[in-house]
Amino acid sequence: MVISEIELFEILSQQLGKDKAKALVEYVEMKVDKRLEEKKSEFILERDKDKLLTKADAQMIFASKEDIAKLETKIAESESRLTMKMFLFWIGQLASFIAIAKFVFHQ
Repeated sequence: MVISEIELFEILSQQLGKDKAKALVEYVEMKVDKRLEEKKSEFILERDKDKLLTKADAQMIFASKEDIAKLETKIAESESRLTMKMFLFWIGQLASFIAIAKFVFHQ
């Protein structure tokens, strides 16, 4: 059964008087609004919980200068290792090509 504010006020005012009925209706309205806001907040949090930052996310976003310097150092080291591996790979490819060429052309 749904009762509007006016109907509630009329029912209560007959038994309690207009002032008390008005105060009670305002109190109930405030409680209902507060409860709706709480449910709305819970719904929003539940729906968007995968979008909230975790502590690890926040630490990555707010990294210190030392952390950034460490990452830059690691990237530079990785880059130099990759360059060295590429160089060795191409040297190996060239040696294989020369060996195959000698084998094919000397027969």
